[in-house]
Amino acid sequence: MIKRFSFQLIKMIPTLFGICLLAFLLVRLVPGDPVMLLLGERGNTPEVYAMMKKSLGLDLPLYQQFFVYLKGIFSGDLGKSIITGQSVTEEFFSRFPATVELSLTALIFALTLGIPIGVLAAVKRNTPTDYILMSTSLAGYSMPIFWWGLLLILFFSVHLGLTPVAGRLSVVYYVEPWTGFMLIDTLQREVIAEEGLAPFFSAIRHLILPAFVMGTIPLAVIARMTRSSMLEVLDEDYIKTAKAKGQNNFNIIFKHALKNALIPIITVIGLMLGGLITGAILTETIFSWPGIGKWIVHSVNQRDYPSIQGGVLLIGTLVVLINRLVDLAYLWVNPRLRE
Repeated sequence: MIKRFSFQLIKMIPTLFGICLLAFLLVRLVPGDPVMLLLGERGNTPEVYAMMKKSLGLDLPLYQQFFVYLKGIFSGDLGKSIITGQSVTEEFFSRFPATVELSLTALIFALTLGIPIGVLAAVKRNTPTDYILMSTSLAGYSMPIFWWGLLLILFFSVHLGLTPVAGRLSVVYYVEPWTGFMLIDTLQREVIAEEGLAPFFSAIRHLILPAFVMGTIPLAVIARMTRSSMLEVLDEDYIKTAKAKGQNNFNIIFKHALKNALIPIITVIGLMLGGLITGAILTETIFSWPGIGKWIVHSVNQRDYPSIQGGVLLIGTLVVLINRLVDLAYLWVNPRLRE
């Protein structure tokens, strides 16, 4: 197992190098001059403009800028934000828990409903229940996130007033960051002693709508994949043998069929988790969720090269690592692959 994991890590190196190169080159194709955006009207002076450009290292040829960027990566330094002057790594990880909290909640929501829906559709195949469930999942998959999110905000937040429009916590509460996960930080002893559980429930109310919007597409994908995988397994001979032996349907479906149908489902879950983290940009922008997606959008608007490059590299590393861990999860689900 250790050898397999080490080999998987080695295979990540060319991919991460490609991510570094693409992030470096593509960000420079975005129209706009970061120096002019930073200086504003003061940038009209050629001397000030040249001085600022030199201080940021943007006066060097592209290949030299790339080597400086690679050197910083190998030394553990992703640079400093052009706009804030803070370390890119610190800015990323200060916002990362917010994105993880949102992504995991959306994934749990998708799994909690998606797998049972897929199993039920497979068991009730070619019946009205199957058609209704799969048609609904197809409709959920077709929903554009920006339209779906705005529609739910108008209905639940504006019309019914059930959920907040934006943010992670009501402005009437202040919670000292401890882990960065609001659901955990609001349960600190000091917070409960002063405010009770009100901040915790406020964090939940702020999380419900964006997690629902973000989890809609993964829910539809997981449901359809579960149904397809279950249908293949239910036609296997060992399932027919289990039925012939008189085992009850619950054991046949959940003990035998679902366990053997998990491999393609795990693949989808791994891809969905990586996709949720990278695809949080739209959801976080719509709901003003202070995560890495919103941060990268702001960095692109400000032409903040170090923040964009560092954010893309760290997200890419995370997605590649998740995919490698999914490969290892196959070994746990299917012992035959260990041979």
